[in-house]
Order: sequence, then C-alpha cells, then structure tokens
Amino acid sequence: MSKVNLIQNTIAAIATAAGRGGIGVVRVSGPTVSSVLQAIMGKKIPVARMGTLATFRDAAGGPIDQGIALYFPGPNSYTGEDVCELQGHGGPMVLQQLLQRCLDLGCRLAKPGEFTQRAYLNEKLDLAQAEGVADLIDASSIEAARSAARSLTGEFSARVYGLKNALIELRMHVEACIDFPEEEIEPVDRMAQERKLSDLRARLAHLMQEAKQGLVLRDGLTVVLIGRPNVGKSSLLNALAGDDVAIVSSVPGTTRDYVRATIFLEGVPIHLIDTAGLRDTEDEVEQMGIERTWAAISKAGGAILIAEAGEMIGSNEAEILAKLPENLPTVWVYNKIDIHAQRANRTGEGRDTILASALTGEGLDLIREWLLETAGWQPSGEGVFMARTRHLVALNEAAKHLDEAAIISTRYELFAEELRLTQRSLSLVTGEFSSDELLGEIFSRFCIGK
Repeated sequence: MSKVNLIQNTIAAIATAAGRGGIGVVRVSGPTVSSVLQAIMGKKIPVARMGTLATFRDAAGGPIDQGIALYFPGPNSYTGEDVCELQGHGGPMVLQQLLQRCLDLGCRLAKPGEFTQRAYLNEKLDLAQAEGVADLIDASSIEAARSAARSLTGEFSARVYGLKNALIELRMHVEACIDFPEEEIEPVDRMAQERKLSDLRARLAHLMQEAKQGLVLRDGLTVVLIGRPNVGKSSLLNALAGDDVAIVSSVPGTTRDYVRATIFLEGVPIHLIDTAGLRDTEDEVEQMGIERTWAAISKAGGAILIAEAGEMIGSNEAEILAKLPENLPTVWVYNKIDIHAQRANRTGEGRDTILASALTGEGLDLIREWLLETAGWQPSGEGVFMARTRHLVALNEAAKHLDEAAIISTRYELFAEELRLTQRSLSLVTGEFSSDELLGEIFSRFCIGK
C-alpha cells in the first residue's frame, strides 16, 4: 500500500492511563488543532513547543481546569500534523469534560493506535518503528523495554534498509546484464555477483537470528508442569516463582485447575503453568482440571515432567509421554532429592533429566538454564531489538528467495525476479508494502491516545 495522506479530520483522546493521577493529558491531532486550542484557551494559540499556563474553558466560558497547553505545528510533530496536548489534573471527570469539549468543537474520538498510524502514514515512522511504540508501552521487563526502544529509534529498520540497499546494487548489476545481452559477461563480473549474493545471505541469516532473539524477549515461552499428583509440581512452581502462587498440600489432587505464574530470566518472560495431577479419577471436578491440563499442554512451548527422586518411571508416566504433542521440548525433573540424599545434576542422555529439590532450591539453576535454552535465548553483548512473528515470516520469505536466486544465478531473468521478490519481502518489515488489513490489525492493538 502506498503511503497516501488520507487525513481529513481532527482526532482527540485521553492519552494517559485510566484512573486518577497527578497529571492527565488530552491529545489532539489534525487540521483544526489551532482553532480548537483557541476556543478552549479563550486566547490566541501558544508559542510552538513551549508550555503555556492556561485555563481550559467550556462553551460558556466557565473553567474546566487549569493546566499547561503545548502546541506542535506540523510537520514537526509526532503525527506529522498539527498536534496539541492539554495537560491538566488527572481526575477522570476533569479529563472527560476536557475531551468532550474537544469533541464538541468538531474533533472525532481517536481509534486505538490512530495517532501512531498517522505518524506512519505521514512517514514520521516506518512500520517496524511504529510497532516498537506498542512494544515499549507493553514491555514487561527492563530488557524488553530497552529492546523496544532500539526498534523505536530505528536500529532494526536500519539493518533492513542496509540489506535492501545492498540488494538494489546487486539488482542493478543483474538488470544491466539483461538489458545488454550482446555484451559478454566477464568472469570477474560473475564472481562479483556471487560475492554480493553470498554476503547478502550471510547478513540476512545474522539478522534473522537477532530477530528470533527479539521475538523471544517479546513473547517468551509457555511451559507446563505435569506429572502424577503429589510429586511437587506446585512446590516447584512456587520455588521458581519465588512466591506462594500455588497451594501446596500432601493431599493428592489438591490442584484442580491450572495456576499461572510468570518469571523473568535475563529479561525473557517464562510463563509457567502448574496443572492438575494426571491420573485416573472418579472425581468430576478433578476430571475437569485434567482436561484443562491437556488443553494447556497442547498450546505450550515446553513441558517439565515431574517425578519423585528415587522412584522408577512407571506406566502412568509412560502414558503421559505417549500423549504429549510431537516435538514438544520436554525435561524430566526428579524432585525431592533432599529426601533421598542425592545431588543436583543434569544429564542429556536420551532426554534431558534434572535432579532438583523445590524445598532446598538445589538444581533450580539447572531448570532455569533449560528454560532459557528451550526459549531459544542466546545471551550476547550486542543490543537486541524487538521483533514480531510477522517480521520473522517476512525475513524467512526473503531468505527463501535468496536461496532460490543462488540456484539459478546464471539464468538472469529468473535471478532478477528472485531478487525483486527478496526486496519485496524485506519491504514488508518496514511497511513499504502493507495491506490495509495488516495495518488495521497492527494498530487496533494499540491503546487509545497513542
């Protein structure tokens, strides 16, 4: 989709979070901002980018609130249009009155993410940067916030643009070979093309690996704790979470429904689910819990199978293993080694096995190590930028086209077409080619006022 400015109206919304606070902000963007400001302030609009103390007034001239008015003339604003922010006291009723005053003056209530969408349409941000705005707001750890900030400031986009520029150079060379078929192509030229293509593939592979890290940091990993009743699933969850989030009892079947807890390992969110013990039971409520356990397992990215140290794996455990989804990463954790005088250990013969104690904490670091490995996290000194599934899909498509280009590099028409498709796939990341449906999906997930 080409970026055509379709802005015809002025939008307004409360930009601060719901509830009471010391300060609240109503943001307005569009062609009639100056007249809205003048009507609300009862005087001429403030100096650009300078805070002005003002009384915000209703239609009859009565005071709504007293605060600071800020005016940002386009195109030097967040959206690229005229923008103003009315910063007043953070009471819900005050902000609602101020917002209603803007609507009465002809503004329309902004849709979720519409301010950022206008910034994208007006080429203030590309699509990857716009998504970085939402990721920064939603960041649940310091590391995630830093990575989202890198995406917002354009580090991810710059890497993509760098690849595209190198790709364009190669395309120009190949297109020249097509346009002048009578000219014999020198071996040195073919070698230069092969070198450039090889370099592009290596750079793209490195970018994909970094994007995978960003996706892990954003989405994390969901892991279920499963096993027979009373093997210490809830105790292990509490030990990993560092809090009593699940009820622990010596009575089998205590956990009737799953309990969730999220922990952060090196900034990566790990969503742990303590499930009902898997066994044959006549208890109707416990049966419902077991059904929910299997539903949680089907959506998980990993599973911790828990048994008690010193016990042999029996038919019950074998039955659980047989029912697990194919290719689901799993690890056996033998809990309660403190009772059996065993030492914490991890082995990888056949299937990962960890000896641990939820009571003493022995072996918990080994479990955390496994969780990070399963999530795909690879610590490095480089700054990680935030990425999304759609970015990886686009980068994978680009890599496939480059792989195909390498196979048919001597057939110039086909070679040129694969390079063109590569460039198109890369452009999907930054939004130079994006459908209206994709944009609607992305921006609808933003909060109102951003």
